[in-house]
Amino acid sequence: MASADDLIPIPDGLSPEFAVALLADGRTAVGLARAAAPEPGEWVLVEAAGGGVGSLLVQLATAAGARVVGAASSAAKRDLAAGLGAELTVDYTDPGWTELVRDATGGLDLVFDGVGGEVGAAAQGLLKDGGRLSVYGMAGGPMTTPEPRVTAVAWPQADLRELARQALTLAAAGRLRPTVGATYPLESAAEAHAAIEARAVTGKSLLMIRPL
Repeated sequence: MASADDLIPIPDGLSPEFAVALLADGRTAVGLARAAAPEPGEWVLVEAAGGGVGSLLVQLATAAGARVVGAASSAAKRDLAAGLGAELTVDYTDPGWTELVRDATGGLDLVFDGVGGEVGAAAQGLLKDGGRLSVYGMAGGPMTTPEPRVTAVAWPQADLRELARQALTLAAAGRLRPTVGATYPLESAAEAHAAIEARAVTGKSLLMIRPL
């Protein structure tokens, strides 16, 4: 049984579906952005920019005044990132994507790495000396190990409930918008997981319990 202290009220004006979509991804994105602190004019790369966390990071970095590069594997996800504020989008399955980013930016100030593997390593190589690397996932391979020349960003020492409340508050104020790419009934959980593994869904997928 959940304690009343563990509950997080949904702010007025925010739908339950959006609140659920933000509960985990929102607190993750807010925590990452708080720790990495993108600044006005900085070039920031967001990997998996059309995903649940990535699409939120695009919005938070843009709101901070940063110039965002959204890296995603499909045209739909890149279009989403562009619509959320990314100044440049690239396909990280294209062998020449790093050259496109380097030519456009001259080098990155910050990378949000939720992919790892070859993509994470290539993104780290685009950082300026002293640039910040925020590693939070390994969807595409081993987790990226920060090089000595870059600054590794640590997760903030913050209460997860407080981060979730901040994400919901931003969303209720219209300053953060989750993308719900698909909803499934609970009995179709296997189908939902297969779509996620195939990277066929843009944004967040939700499992819904049908009302009695």
